[in-house]
Amino acid sequence: MANQRMTQTQLVRSLAESCEVSNVAARGFLDSLASLAVGEVKKNGLFVLPGIGRLVRVDRKARTGRNPATGESIKIPAKKVVKFRVAKAAKDAIVPPKKAK
Repeated sequence: MANQRMTQTQLVRSLAESCEVSNVAARGFLDSLASLAVGEVKKNGLFVLPGIGRLVRVDRKARTGRNPATGESIKIPAKKVVKFRVAKAAKDAIVPPKKAK
């Protein structure tokens, strides 16, 4: 299949080859990067991965919603969610902006 996503093992191998380190070192790097990102978002609400994007903790307000099956109004409580915002450089590299006429 042409549209398969890269697995974690493939990512580790590719990172290990490009940085000329062992697979164990590459996996350790990815694990520590992930735990660092989670810790920073918990503590500061923001983690920036330069050139790729940022993880941001956002506070959602309480709101009124509807049950689609019955149409009944329900109250949705306030909560915290995590969003990923893609950097402009990465977005433009993946999907080039349209040229103005």
